[in-house]
Amino acid sequence: MEILISIVVGILFTVGVYLILSRNMTRIIIGTGILSHGVHLLLLTMGGLKQGAPPLLGEKAASYTDPLPQALILTAIVISFGVTSFFLVLAYRAYKAHGTDNMDEMEGAKSDE
Repeated sequence: MEILISIVVGILFTVGVYLILSRNMTRIIIGTGILSHGVHLLLLTMGGLKQGAPPLLGEKAASYTDPLPQALILTAIVISFGVTSFFLVLAYRAYKAHGTDNMDEMEGAKSDE
């Protein structure tokens, strides 16, 4: 199962990097979102996919699942949501200022503000 998820992570990284390298700001935002989903899956896979035991049962549990990867993924989800919302606001302001979301056209333009 880890090999299948690792292949999916590689595909998500490839698609995310391809979208980030485009000239359209909307594609860049979508690329960062896809890349962050790849990171979430990577953290989950590297933490080990264990089955059967809950995270913590008590001090005398025979087996348990490590809750640290799940906590790291939850933190990464919150951070990626904040970064995505910041990128959306930044793209909206850039579109309002320059009238386009093409990065090549914005490069030489000067804002009126």
